Amino acid sequence: MNEDFLKTPIEYLKGVGPKRAEVLRREFGIFTYNDLLYYFPFRHVDKSTVYKICDIQTEGNYMLFKGDITGYQILGEQRTKRLAAQFTDGTGTIELVWFNGIKWIEDVLKQRHSNVTIFGKPTLFNNRWNISHPEIIDPSAKNETNIPDHFFPLYNTSDKAKKSGLDSKGVAKLTASLLIQHKYSIFPEYLPKELIENHHLLSLKEALFNIHFPENQEKLSAATLRLKFDELFYTQLKLLKLKILTERKYRGHIFSHIGSSFNYFYHNRLKFELTGAQKRVIKEIYADLGSGRQMNRLLQGDVGSGKTITALLVMLIANDNGFQSCLMAPTEILATQHYENIRKMLGDMPVGVALLTGSTKTTERREIHEGIQNGTIRILIGTHALIENDVVFLNLGLAVIDEQHRFGVEQRAKLWKKNSPPPHILVMTATPIPRTLAMTVYGDLDVSVIDELPKGRKPIITMHLFERDRLHLFGLMKQQIDLGRQVFVVYPLIKESETLDLLDLQAGFEAMSHAFPLPHYAVGMVHGQMKPEEKDYEMNRFSKGETNILVSTTVIEVGIDIPNATMMVIENAERFGLSQLHQLRGRVGRGGEQSYCILMSGDKLSTEGRQRLHAMVSTNDGFEIANFDLKLRGPGDLQGTRQSGILDFKIADIVKDEKLVAYTRNLAKAILDADPNLTKPENQIIATRLQELMKREKFWGMIS
Repeated sequence: MNEDFLKTPIEYLKGVGPKRAEVLRREFGIFTYNDLLYYFPFRHVDKSTVYKICDIQTEGNYMLFKGDITGYQILGEQRTKRLAAQFTDGTGTIELVWFNGIKWIEDVLKQRHSNVTIFGKPTLFNNRWNISHPEIIDPSAKNETNIPDHFFPLYNTSDKAKKSGLDSKGVAKLTASLLIQHKYSIFPEYLPKELIENHHLLSLKEALFNIHFPENQEKLSAATLRLKFDELFYTQLKLLKLKILTERKYRGHIFSHIGSSFNYFYHNRLKFELTGAQKRVIKEIYADLGSGRQMNRLLQGDVGSGKTITALLVMLIANDNGFQSCLMAPTEILATQHYENIRKMLGDMPVGVALLTGSTKTTERREIHEGIQNGTIRILIGTHALIENDVVFLNLGLAVIDEQHRFGVEQRAKLWKKNSPPPHILVMTATPIPRTLAMTVYGDLDVSVIDELPKGRKPIITMHLFERDRLHLFGLMKQQIDLGRQVFVVYPLIKESETLDLLDLQAGFEAMSHAFPLPHYAVGMVHGQMKPEEKDYEMNRFSKGETNILVSTTVIEVGIDIPNATMMVIENAERFGLSQLHQLRGRVGRGGEQSYCILMSGDKLSTEGRQRLHAMVSTNDGFEIANFDLKLRGPGDLQGTRQSGILDFKIADIVKDEKLVAYTRNLAKAILDADPNLTKPENQIIATRLQELMKREKFWGMIS
């Protein structure tokens, strides 16, 4: 077997043909023999152990039984028709039920009713154990493939595929046919012999055979390890190689010095001392900016850690070196807030700053376009309006992207192309990314972490209250308001039921208005269906302290900065993800006063919901929260669009395989450090495989 053979279209495999091939392509993405070999089973069932009926403890496990059929009946009519048989092995009795193929099953049971072997998944129905559609195994039947079948593979399938005979058993039969047909063929290898031997790995051929039809549990584990190793090793190799190629191809603007605007701001305008983490991060970024390489750096920092002031200082370094900067935010509210904060911090410094969003008026937009073209505007802040074709910079040297996971890669690519050579890129996120995920998804970026909160910040006290505690909640809110503080109350808004949730929000607003009546209290409301000017009006009222309580949807999740707000109430908190809960909590605790986050839920909680709320109460550490969220939800939900394909692992799991992720990362780095071009003879196999993978996949590392 060679690589060309592996590219053979799947319709040429015996038992497939044009019609089934179309189903395999459409339902499973299987186009070639290679695709079929890499369509891995999601689990194996053990057909080597015979259980007793009295051994059944829980549902969900496939089990093998030997015994006798003591009788059967055909019940119901037409659509409800079923065959029910009684099966015993001397330790107990269990009912077997078939809804399809009844005539064939009846013929089998007429011929064989004693010493019967059945295989299936016991479930409880009316407090009695039964098995739906068990397999009746003929012990005298010959294994035509000579492939081990005591660890039988189970494959994900679909209703459409099943109609074409491509249920799990059908896929197993095709895979067995392919493997047995070419059992003695030479198989391509993707790792050097020395690496395989040093790490005690199976050959690729042996691994692929045993991932489908393992000889035993040990071989299954070894096959799984080899295939996970391949996926993670080449993922890390691709990311690191891409980083090398980007650094070679794109020379960066050299920011050679720190000048007057940075120094004046630092010594005269900065009203607080930077944390040690902020100082460290600025040094890391400055080293990049002066290296001659185009910077691609990810800046992580928990909510309230001071990423914006860090970004402003870096933009002032760009200004001192004669370059413009831009800051792109995902929402108009956040962009406006960045603009107002930066203008306020700069004061009367002669640094031109402008705001460009979708709602910027035509006359003002024209002036901004002129200002960035002639260089009088040094810092441009905005939304996706920054990437429009008519936005042309004189000399853009630095692009800061805030909450980057909210932008698609194509949007970020347009910003990256706003200058030649490309601007330095600083990507910021307030969503802490677990080390394993950052290593895999952002492995081509340098990473800086602000892991220290500004001095004087008090940890937010988080409490979980139930609906029955509503009066206690009102008491806590009244206590804060009477101290002159303000309160956020957030309701979920889920797309599938916007109308229903909007009613929940309005009902909540009415309840708050009733509990906190005028003239002593004022309640405002903000939601996504309001016009921008209405939202801005309500936000401004709250910002100025004209309203005490702001009832809102998650439009206030990111970036809203009201230092006087000391309480965040999250209604139906069980309906939010952990990351979102943590972001919402970060909207308070931004002043010097003690702040609180109250998680409200109903009495009935799922296990996962209870775990999420417990995690929130137990820690304020965003990285701990992110790690828990990663384990709970998996990586797919956490990262938006950036390099989403890199998480489409067929067998590896970056949560469960955390140690292997780190190990393969270090191994790939060591190989590239010693041989950056992979020209050494021992690395030829790696170079060939890597080239093939990088041709096949579209990478966006150079645009963050």
